[in-house]
Amino acid sequence: MKPIKELNPTFLTQEENKEHLINYLLETADNYLILGQRLGELCGHGPNLEPDIAITNISLDLLGQVRSFYQYIAQLKANQTTEDDIAFLRKEREYKNVLLVEQPNTDFGYVIVRQYFFDVYNRMFLNALQQSADETLRSLAFKGIKEAAYHERFSGDWLKRLGDGTEESHHRVQQAVDDLWIYTDELFHSTASSKAMMEAGVAPDMLQLREYYYEKVEQLLETATLKVPEVEYFQKGGKKGMHSEYMGRILAEMQYMQRTYPNSRW
Repeated sequence: MKPIKELNPTFLTQEENKEHLINYLLETADNYLILGQRLGELCGHGPNLEPDIAITNISLDLLGQVRSFYQYIAQLKANQTTEDDIAFLRKEREYKNVLLVEQPNTDFGYVIVRQYFFDVYNRMFLNALQQSADETLRSLAFKGIKEAAYHERFSGDWLKRLGDGTEESHHRVQQAVDDLWIYTDELFHSTASSKAMMEAGVAPDMLQLREYYYEKVEQLLETATLKVPEVEYFQKGGKKGMHSEYMGRILAEMQYMQRTYPNSRW
């Protein structure tokens, strides 16, 4: 294991570096917020009690993780910004989550496929982030890795069960794989801020793990008797604030209480 590179003490005294770090944190944390919101919509709507409770708990795990990231961002801003302001009072174009996590809960198959595609990435990401030069990010990664491992196991087990299950479940989950596959590559797309953080040793270079990600996902799809889609292009834009039609609807519901009753707290 390589020794951990420590962050230069003067790094955050430069406004450009601080801005890049804040943007990078948003690119990470907004995925947790939006996916947590999507899963929260399913509370009481699972196919049976066990996955219903599990999905709700995963949603809570993600919201717990995002709070830590937003608290760090608020600390960096140092202008009386709170985690609630960051979560609920931004405009749609200011959110930097990938398109995958905002896709709708079409059916249980879509929920599981979307979750698995993200979970494999998230576990790899948190594992790599434990070598960050930023001590706070190392701590957040170490704290979240166990939850990420459970999330991946849960979604992976269900994906195998649905794919290699009945004719109906196989058909539905294959359709979900076909529809959601085009959003996976954005997970590895680098922005100006993530590149700056990689150069500083703060962020891991996830592009180096892209091949391993697809090998792992494709291996499980094969086990689940599912076909890997052949696509000519992948959808991107979420990290730059260009979202799908679903994002506005998510925010309309998620932000309602905070905008109706200002200064509410989690």
